[in-house]
Amino acid sequence: MNWEVILSDALRAGIGPIAAVYALSAVGLNLHFGYTGLLNFGQVAFMLVGAYGVAVSVSTFGLSLAAGVFVGLACSVVLALLLGLPTLRLRAEYLAIATISAGEILRLFYRSEWSEPVTGGVFGLQQFANDFYAVNPFPPNQYQFLTLMFSARDMWVLTVSWGLVAVATLVVWLLVRSPWGRVLRSVREDEDAVRSLGKSVYTYKMASLVLGGALGSIAGMLLAIQNQSVNPDSYDPVVTFYLYTLLVLGGAGRVFGPILGSALFWAILTFLDSLLREAISNGIVPPTVIDESEVGALRMALVGLGLMLLMIFRPQGILGSRKEMLLDAR
Repeated sequence: MNWEVILSDALRAGIGPIAAVYALSAVGLNLHFGYTGLLNFGQVAFMLVGAYGVAVSVSTFGLSLAAGVFVGLACSVVLALLLGLPTLRLRAEYLAIATISAGEILRLFYRSEWSEPVTGGVFGLQQFANDFYAVNPFPPNQYQFLTLMFSARDMWVLTVSWGLVAVATLVVWLLVRSPWGRVLRSVREDEDAVRSLGKSVYTYKMASLVLGGALGSIAGMLLAIQNQSVNPDSYDPVVTFYLYTLLVLGGAGRVFGPILGSALFWAILTFLDSLLREAISNGIVPPTVIDESEVGALRMALVGLGLMLLMIFRPQGILGSRKEMLLDAR
């Protein structure tokens, strides 16, 4: 088997822009779940409204890309308020139900025939991020990182993607070590104790939901911009569960947990995919056992098995603490 190709594919996926997008969205989810104890099962909804905020602003209404970014952020704030205002005073499961429902409702709305004149319906929108690539500072060339080669376009996307992840991680790191962040972690541990000290638990939860949702919307914008297209079916509920998987893998309630988890998740997923395809093409695995059309399902099953073993033997993840997993959902 060609191990060089297998390892190169895994490395490219682990440091690629998709890993950065998921890491950025997971940083926001970590603020919700890891630090505040909010059960947000609809982070993909924030990614969707952010992506469509940019795409619709530029493609449909002719606004600039910068204006589209502000529209996407405004949409995420509105969504956070709509979800949080009626649910954050109630038990945790109400937010969980509301968020997972919102993600699917929005996906179906954006792909509906009724919204097609604005959102493009099932076909989505394309070619709205030309302004982003027009300011690419990298000269047209091939750039090497370890054994990988990247074009100038790839380098620009990678620089912006991981740069945003670094900025978001720094902001969260500063916030969770501030007095605001200490109250936030106290809300996760014991809401009644926080209330007894005169703090508004509802206000802190809402602030966390808005901020984490904004980070998710930026991740959605980034995904749309780097693909130069947006389609509602790219934002189905399984994306949120991928985010929880990599968050658990890296360690919830740890600043660098989402970054490590995202890099490892995509590297392992791609490694298994390449390994299985190489094994099939070299006759190591007979086609009667598995063929290439079944590789995608099998690799996800293997990742699921690995996650089960992780939850059994190290539920706190690689960087996490077992205490961070003790969530009192009320």
